[in-house]
Amino acid sequence: MNRWLTNIFFLMIIGLSLFYFWPETKLDSTKPIDKIVVLKSERELKVYSNNQILKTYKISLSKQASGKKRVEGDAKTPEGIYTINDKNRNSKFYLNLGISYPNAQDRKYAKSIGESPGGAIKIHGIRNGYGWIGKFHRFVDWTNGCIALTNSEIEELYNSVSIGTSIEIKP
Repeated sequence: MNRWLTNIFFLMIIGLSLFYFWPETKLDSTKPIDKIVVLKSERELKVYSNNQILKTYKISLSKQASGKKRVEGDAKTPEGIYTINDKNRNSKFYLNLGISYPNAQDRKYAKSIGESPGGAIKIHGIRNGYGWIGKFHRFVDWTNGCIALTNSEIEELYNSVSIGTSIEIKP
């Protein structure tokens, strides 16, 4: 029995190591990204050039991933059409791309219920100092409304996306 458990443990370590170190495909940086689509239910972020998918990333979302962000502090990821409006190399998370949340519809709804829509929604990497977590961050939704990638993925995306790029976040 003890040997059987040792073998299972060893196989799990090998499997997790393969998952962690298995190389990901690289984004073709020669093609301009003109659209980003996030599919919350699939935990995917897709980048496009001329309606052709260049790459699909696996992502983590907010702790309350289902449903549309409505108000500040609801820990939800917004849904709708936005743009990339900022690039920040100096955040507490490894790089970030700002998302233009809230849009006019988001502000109108929040005002109608007397609340603030919130803001500061980003696509970002892992918290600084914790980059070693890598792909394991995908096992749980952990942000406060943002979209999270590994540090190498956000670096690749950050270097390829321009301010003004359209981003559509779908349920």
